[in-house]
Formats: sequence, C-alpha cells, structure tokens
Amino acid sequence: MKKVILLVALVTFVAFASGVMAQQKPAPAKPATTPAPAPAAAPAPAKLEKFSGVIYKVDEMAKAIAVKGKVKKEEKTLTFATDDKTKIMRGGKDVSFADLKKEMTVAVQYTKVGDKMVAATINVAAPKAAPKKAETPKK
Repeated sequence: MKKVILLVALVTFVAFASGVMAQQKPAPAKPATTPAPAPAAAPAPAKLEKFSGVIYKVDEMAKAIAVKGKVKKEEKTLTFATDDKTKIMRGGKDVSFADLKKEMTVAVQYTKVGDKMVAATINVAAPKAAPKKAETPKK
C-alpha cells in the first residue's frame, strides 16, 4: 500500500511539474535585427596599373608582348596578354596588334587577372625624329 501511495504521489508530482513547465512562456524572442543581406554588388573594377618600356618580344600566336622597362630603378621584363578589348593606339589612331614590332617604345595600362597581366591599352610612342645634321656653312 505504501508503494501505491508513493507511486501516485510521484506521478502527481511529475504531472504537476510538467504542467507548470508547459505554462511558462518562453522568453520573448528578440525581433530580427539582423540586416537583410545586401544585394550582390558587382565586383569592383580591377585597378589599372601602368608600365612603360621597349617591346622586347612580340608573340603573334599568344597575342602577347614582352616589354622591358624599369620599375623602381630595377630593369624588368613584363609580359602582357591582349584580348578583343585591348586598345592599341599610335599617334592618336587605332592600330592592330600586327603593327607592334620589337624595339617600339610603349606605355601599357593593364589589369592583373590572377597571375596574368592583360593589357587594357597600349600606347605606342611616335618614332623620334632623326637628329638633323648641322649644315656646314659654305665659304
């Protein structure tokens, strides 16, 4: 009999405790204050860098040029790939890739795409005028 009374008391206690727990209101959830994700922004345009020098090599197959020039007083040769968007100018006029020759002085604006440098513009310097010979006065 004592076991039955103890069992009934235990069941009543468990029922009472679970009823109390069920009636407790959960703590109010904080309103969603997390900002909504911003729409995917377009990637920032790649920064244009500049390099000037003399064409050391023209690779017709790869449509690339190697330019030898100085960076912080150090002689360097950089290779620039070209694509359909590359503008090649000489004296303010558009020229084709085929017009680029070894020993031409150029100024290249390029972007880095991974470990590759892609030329955005190639400005070919106008050829220097040959120095005029001083005329010898006739006597």
